[in-house]
Amino acid sequence: MSRHYHFIAGLPRTGSTLLAGILRQNPDFHADMSTPVAGFVTSLLEQMGAGSEFASSISSAQRLNICHGVWSGYYQNIEKPIIFDTNRLWTAKLNILNSLFGNDFKVICLVRNPAWIMDSFERVYRQNSLEFSRIYSPAARQNVYTRCEHIASNQGPFGSAWAALKEGFYGEFSEQLLLLDYDLLVSKPEKSVALIYQFLGLPSFAHDFDNVTYNASEFDKNLGADGLHQVKSKVEFTGRKTVLPPELFKKYSDMAFWLEPQGSKASLITQKTP
Repeated sequence: MSRHYHFIAGLPRTGSTLLAGILRQNPDFHADMSTPVAGFVTSLLEQMGAGSEFASSISSAQRLNICHGVWSGYYQNIEKPIIFDTNRLWTAKLNILNSLFGNDFKVICLVRNPAWIMDSFERVYRQNSLEFSRIYSPAARQNVYTRCEHIASNQGPFGSAWAALKEGFYGEFSEQLLLLDYDLLVSKPEKSVALIYQFLGLPSFAHDFDNVTYNASEFDKNLGADGLHQVKSKVEFTGRKTVLPPELFKKYSDMAFWLEPQGSKASLITQKTP
């Protein structure tokens, strides 16, 4: 079966699971949580690259065929014509996607004021007070400052995704990206999703924003972070007071680089201020 691939990336705690739950209402779409496809492709290219034992016996055409084989093998049993593969690191690998698919792909990148992302991680941690979440090391979980520092580090779930998104946003393939603000997705879901379809060049579909279903409870429990991927059935905005100290909230709010889009060709559905 012929399949067309698009991608979901961006920052954590910004609604990528919610977006997958919305998109999969369309019978032509397959969307899910993060997959290992990006890791598979990267590992294979490392093994086939310069300095490896078999580099001299593998041609460029063979590298391309092997990478395409990962896609066809992983999605072999998915009977959908349009696949959305999710991985936050795709925005740092747009050159690979371009080599595989030319410019015939798009990446939907979910973003949000980074301070609220840190607030969201902190809330999940506090809600699971009797669980030692695998998100943090013993040293990193000491207090809100060490927890935020870990989340925002180069190896942390926010820091690594933030760096990957920034690379793609200012890179040569930035026109393949659409940045969508979480607050707009949940406050104006119908308009936001309509703009996604427009960006993808696909016919519209009547989604039900009052009955979105997605369940990843077992994954979250194994991580020691119950509720990390919880999706409410009704898409709506819920305001709240932050649990972060004021200086932390300001520090991370200042990391919203997409509010200054000069030098990027990415499309934006975002707030004008953090």
